[in-house]
Amino acid sequence: MLTALALRFQLARLTTFRAVAKFAVSAIIHQFERSSLYVLARGTSLAKYKKKRARELKHDRFRDTTMLLADRLADRIAGRRQQILYGLIVVVIIAIGIYMFVRWRHEHAEEAQAAIGRAIAINSADIMPAPPPGSKDPVFSNPQDRSERAIQEFQKVAAKYGDPYRTEAQYFIAANKLTTDRLNGEKELQTLSQGSGEIATLSKFALAQAKESDGALDEAARLYTEIVKANSTIVTPESANLRLAIVYNKQGKKKEAADILFNIVDSARKARDKDQKPIPESAASRAAAQELLKIDPTRHAQLPPPPQPTGLSF
Repeated sequence: MLTALALRFQLARLTTFRAVAKFAVSAIIHQFERSSLYVLARGTSLAKYKKKRARELKHDRFRDTTMLLADRLADRIAGRRQQILYGLIVVVIIAIGIYMFVRWRHEHAEEAQAAIGRAIAINSADIMPAPPPGSKDPVFSNPQDRSERAIQEFQKVAAKYGDPYRTEAQYFIAANKLTTDRLNGEKELQTLSQGSGEIATLSKFALAQAKESDGALDEAARLYTEIVKANSTIVTPESANLRLAIVYNKQGKKKEAADILFNIVDSARKARDKDQKPIPESAASRAAAQELLKIDPTRHAQLPPPPQPTGLSF
């Protein structure tokens, strides 16, 4: 009996302990679940906080880095203040030097242009006993005096100024020496004609005219032919061909001369601009027509009529 009671007590104890254990376990699990929900909610807030804090820290690091760089730059500038000051002074001096050079060059060019303009005015002065009343333009009584005075003025330009004024002055000096010192004038023109550009073409043309005047017609024809082939704008092929035709006529080559003159005038009278309007005849073309009329009237009659002035119709 005692044994049975002990066994029942033991079973009841076990049952009670199991219930107690179950309750305890249940309570623990419930508490864990509650704490897990809390932790989950708290974790969401913490994540947001961490992101915000990360942005703040990132901004702080950017600001700190910027300030650090600025401090370093300031330190460097402070350490090199004297060097920077000297550098700025050098820059200012260079800028002032460039400005002064450009200004001097501009004034120098204006001065050179004025000087060569005065010399050209003397070079083209009229030959007459006395100037017209009230005229301030220079005049000379003979070509010799005019050329001598022009040479003096151009020599001043050549001695004081550089190119292009010097070369231009040298050309005018050589051209005027054809009147005062013909041999040296031709030598100087020959030298200048060996170059390139407008002055060389002008020198060759002046030399060709001198040779033509001297009677050296073969040499003159050669020079005029070279100028035609150069196709320059300063001495046009029309002008050179006109002189070449005149030389051929002097040599007795009338057909060659007439052909050249006819082609000059024919091409000029048939020329049209981009709007297909007639281009006015040049002075060389008009002079060629007159020469052709003297050399070969029959060929002259075959020329097309000259273009009418713009705006006139009949």
